Amino acid sequence: MSIAKENEIQNIVHEILDDYDKGRQIDQRAFSTRIDEKAIVDVVQKLLRILFPGYYRKKSYSPHDDYANLSFFIEEITYHLTRQITGVLRGQPEFLHVDEPVIEREGQRLVFEFLHRIPLLRDYINSDLEATYDGDPAAKSMEEIVLAYPGLLAITIYRIAHELFLLRVPLIPRMMTEYAHSMTGVDIHPGATIGRYFFIDHATGIVVGETSIIGEHVKIYQGVTIGALSTSGGQKLKGKKRHPTIEDNVTIYSGASILGGDTVIGHDSIIGGNSFITRSVKPYSRVSVKNLEMNCDDRSDIFEEKDLSQGAWFYTI
Repeated sequence: MSIAKENEIQNIVHEILDDYDKGRQIDQRAFSTRIDEKAIVDVVQKLLRILFPGYYRKKSYSPHDDYANLSFFIEEITYHLTRQITGVLRGQPEFLHVDEPVIEREGQRLVFEFLHRIPLLRDYINSDLEATYDGDPAAKSMEEIVLAYPGLLAITIYRIAHELFLLRVPLIPRMMTEYAHSMTGVDIHPGATIGRYFFIDHATGIVVGETSIIGEHVKIYQGVTIGALSTSGGQKLKGKKRHPTIEDNVTIYSGASILGGDTVIGHDSIIGGNSFITRSVKPYSRVSVKNLEMNCDDRSDIFEEKDLSQGAWFYTI
């Protein structure tokens, strides 16, 4: 390396180190020692093996010794998840002046409380599996759904993260659902409340916001947004209901956007594709966007869309 090049690199390093010393949130250098993203993903993968014991099993584990397999997984999850939860608790204001053994005990308590909820989790997930099979004529078997349907995977990881969210574990539930987001294209905030028999068909491009409430037997298709009407208030909106309520037995077709904390979609309603809804809909409603008329000039091969209404986008009930 030439002297000029070495000097230039040293100058750049010193410039960045000086920038680290400005005391901003972005300048924290100790945070990465508190949490390990790979460890959290590993915990999720081990939990999937517990939730679906016959599907995610590795060949190295005996199919005839469930007690030994479970004991191994529970010990591994307890160790790694306790370390990660302890790490994030350590950075919370209420734990800044708490002794390390106390924080570790709290972390382990939260992990054990979460693990005791696994039977309940499996009951919910089994209902989601049944809803997917019953609702999709393309599904050849339950095995196909578990191993090949991104929607069920996203819902399962959401349900894991939601239980930790209810236990007030910081950050980790969001990291879990973002892992699911990266794997499936489905973005469900762990704070959302979702009932049994939830079916996501085709997955991809789905957003469910933090304060959404979704009832039982709800079916949604790709590209659906259940979101906030406006987030211009920023942190002032924290803790307020910003996202819709979807009651039982609702079907929401692809591309629909349902927005606003006061918006309620009544039970047994059907929301048509590309609908844009910002006010409540009564039970048993059928919501659709009026079609645009497409004209084709064969002489020029120019396509144009002709609006049949005064407004391009609206919905009818």
